Amino acid sequence: MTTETAQLFFGFLTLAAGAGAITLVVLRIAAAAGNDGAGRFGVAIGEVSTWLAFLVAATCTLGSLYFSEIAEFTPCRLCWFQRIAMYPLSVILLVGAIRKDDAVRWYAGPLAAIGAGISAYHTLIEWRPALDTGACEVTRPSCTFVWFREFGFLSLATMALVGFLTILILLFVRFPATLVETDDASLVAVTPDAGTEPS
Repeated sequence: MTTETAQLFFGFLTLAAGAGAITLVVLRIAAAAGNDGAGRFGVAIGEVSTWLAFLVAATCTLGSLYFSEIAEFTPCRLCWFQRIAMYPLSVILLVGAIRKDDAVRWYAGPLAAIGAGISAYHTLIEWRPALDTGACEVTRPSCTFVWFREFGFLSLATMALVGFLTILILLFVRFPATLVETDDASLVAVTPDAGTEPS
């Protein structure tokens, strides 16, 4: 696989992950508005959300390793900070998915949030180099240097940002299991974690 093909491949995966994350948020809003179909679909996704988050983290990790070890794109200092946040997520989320540990989001979430913050800053200074505070050492590539922008806007930092945000959405967007009409005609949301609550 050529570097250009890899860029296109991971670019499409990034767009797919971003679209999926946005769809999940829209489904949650629709479910909160009383759309039972959206709620049921969201619950189905929620049942495998940790596995999906693991797939996102693993894909980001493999992509990162490909671009640095095969394509020989030398990581800048901010790239390394993002790697420090992303790489452990692959292991943590895999263990959480295997153990079906819903609390894994509290272990993985902080790492993903830190990574998202770094990626957001990195993406910002790629577009606005004047905002760079000199975070990179002289001997490393500049943090404002962009190896490529797939589709005109997806750099490595932006791909990482989408990955971190997708993981956060998969871990923290929760759906009511079902909407049940009670005897007094009010709707009650039955949630996986907290029983029932008025809707």
